[in-house]
Amino acid sequence: MADTYSADQIQVLEGLAAVRKRPGMYIGTTDIAGLHHMVWEILDNAIDEAMAGYCKNIEIDVNGDGSVRVNDDGRGIPVDKHKGTGKSALETVLTVLHAGGKFGGGGYKVSGGLHGVGSSVVNALSSHLKAEVRRDGKLYEQNYQKGDPMAPVKEVGTSTYNGTAITFMADPEIFPDRNFDFETIVNRARQQAYLTKGVTIRIHDHRDGRRVMFYFEGGIKSYVQHLNREREKIGDVIYVEQVVPEGLIEISLQYTQSFQETVVSFANNIHTPEGGMHLTGFRSALTRVLNNYARKSEFLKEKDQNFSAEDVREGLTAVISVKLADPQFEGQTKSKLGNAEMRTAVEAVFADKLEQFLEENPADARGIAAKCALAQRARLAARAARDTVIRKGALEGMTLPGKLADCSSRDPHSSELYIVEGDSAGGSAKQGRNREFQAILPLRGKILNVEQARLDKMIANNEIKNLVIALGAGIGETFDSSKLRYHRVVIMTDADVDGAHIRTLLLTLFYRYLRPVIELGYLYIAQPPLYKVAVGKNVQYAYSDEERDKIIVGLGDKKPSIQRYKGLGEMNAEQLWETTMDPESRTMLRVNVADAEKADYVFETLMGSEVSSRKKFIQTHAKRVKNLDI
Repeated sequence: MADTYSADQIQVLEGLAAVRKRPGMYIGTTDIAGLHHMVWEILDNAIDEAMAGYCKNIEIDVNGDGSVRVNDDGRGIPVDKHKGTGKSALETVLTVLHAGGKFGGGGYKVSGGLHGVGSSVVNALSSHLKAEVRRDGKLYEQNYQKGDPMAPVKEVGTSTYNGTAITFMADPEIFPDRNFDFETIVNRARQQAYLTKGVTIRIHDHRDGRRVMFYFEGGIKSYVQHLNREREKIGDVIYVEQVVPEGLIEISLQYTQSFQETVVSFANNIHTPEGGMHLTGFRSALTRVLNNYARKSEFLKEKDQNFSAEDVREGLTAVISVKLADPQFEGQTKSKLGNAEMRTAVEAVFADKLEQFLEENPADARGIAAKCALAQRARLAARAARDTVIRKGALEGMTLPGKLADCSSRDPHSSELYIVEGDSAGGSAKQGRNREFQAILPLRGKILNVEQARLDKMIANNEIKNLVIALGAGIGETFDSSKLRYHRVVIMTDADVDGAHIRTLLLTLFYRYLRPVIELGYLYIAQPPLYKVAVGKNVQYAYSDEERDKIIVGLGDKKPSIQRYKGLGEMNAEQLWETTMDPESRTMLRVNVADAEKADYVFETLMGSEVSSRKKFIQTHAKRVKNLDI
């Protein structure tokens, strides 16, 4: 066949067609995260009005029909004719990519929506969208379908205040799951309220009537207090705010007795999960200033001795927020700030203010330095313990744990490691597995709670040490995902209280010290059946009470024998393979961290040292628990 590739095969997608063709380029993904990104784009526009000083109230309504409405009392999008497009400014904003008031035309000094694609992308990916604009005492309206205007903007009434309301219905052709999560929206709104002093954000879920309101006069200082609400604090919250030629710098931080670091950074109210120049400047100043103070106050007595970046970040909770006129983000999802000038500005401002705080608050300064010194000693002890483990492994030719029944395959992509509770279940799993690609590691009892232990103590724990050696990629700062021996790591525990506890301990270990396994999508939770329902030789398995009842109804008048599995050891090898380990029939849950801040709070609450907060959490959520064996 002749090669017919020519100019005729080159397609040019006009207008918003490109967005509908490749939505992932504009909102990252079309799964549940992308669905909520639609809300963030419209909310960010309202927040921009608040940062500009024109908006005091924002309302988010999650409607019963699946639509979302975001309403603000800002200036309202202009509706007069745009010279360049010949359309109204409103229609231009909603239908033309890279059109908006944030490109230096004087509409905004600072904004989060910088690429001018937010509103138009939401419009393109919505089956229906309605824009309502209130300006100069008049109410205007325009409706769209899949990005196309149904009619020009028209005046439909009067209004006593200015503002914009956007109501959109996510297109089912684009988004397979259109069920908005109330808690996800609440968490985002809370974050934005912390970052924008004086704005009130109200959320109303019309599906079940839930309402939430946020207003924080303290800004990011209140945010740090919120993050540390269940932690044992060291000193007061440190707050820095300064206008510089590069923009506005706001930093709030506080140390706690926790072993973990919680640092959240923002640029123009946009969360930058990968950090960037503002975070780099903050960390450089923090390490330098605390080392200078520690040496001056003789916490560090040797000239060549220093706190490492890791030492000064242990137990640190901080929020860094910068606002600048021309931020350079990486990608439309804006995960990292690239403005080099912000590194220099943040480092200079924060170093000066932190030095001043340490001089004026000697008790807090000593507490912080003591925390860093303790972290340093623990780090050196952990390194010695880790080196001992690595050295021992090298002397033994990287000998794998004796209890590990490894698989034949050496291809990580096809290899699976089952972490199994107890020798009994381990025996069944070893007999029932596919030896080619499934490895089994039984654990004896409950592993150490790593939320309350340092790395040196963890590595001394045999069960954790065996797991780390089996995975082959190291732990904590030394973790190297390229050396991971299995790309499916499956936690398989009993369906009872002890099994749930062991699973939680393992999840804590992975979340705190083996996080890339989760982030890469390699961690799973096995779903063994709860019931065996048998009538003669006819055997069916149920994974929930509802499924058991459905099976019983399907049997008609036949009376089944029902066995409730409390332990994996109650199943023989064949049953365990058939129900839980066979890739053709098994069900597994992939572990992910959609909201790191929330996950951090839950782990600290459940596994930390504060008993009162754990008791409160259990009392709050006890009624939601199913299949609880006591």
